[in-house]
Amino acid sequence: MALKIRLARGGSKKRPYYRIVVADSRMPRDGRYIEKVGTYDPLLAKDSEQRITILEERIKYWLSKGAKPTDRVLRFLAEAGILERRARNNPNKAKPGSKALERIEEKKQKEEDAKAAAEEAKNAPAEEEAPAEAPAEEAAAEEKAE
Repeated sequence: MALKIRLARGGSKKRPYYRIVVADSRMPRDGRYIEKVGTYDPLLAKDSEQRITILEERIKYWLSKGAKPTDRVLRFLAEAGILERRARNNPNKAKPGSKALERIEEKKQKEEDAKAAAEEAKNAPAEEEAPAEAPAEEAAAEEKAE
């Protein structure tokens, strides 16, 4: 029999309330359990003392019997100082997805195009002024020649 220390949901719709229970891992989430060892009320403020209640002696007893806590319960136990929770490292989780990468590429391309257009606009008037003066000088030279 594989024992788990896990959450069993109670409460009505949109108003969750959880019991922290020791249960056989093959039983349904809200089904039969061996012992209730605490409660968790996610609707209370995070600094409230009634948000998480844990019976430390009973949890230590069940841990000594081989019960494995779920990840959420392990967080509660680490907060209470009963067990140590190793920090996980998943660097790929923070990476943007393929659609986001496409949007970033499009944004970079637009910025580069805008910079190129701005440089062309800067350089273009200087180039246009020089040819514009040349016909005027030629016209003046032609008038003097006549």
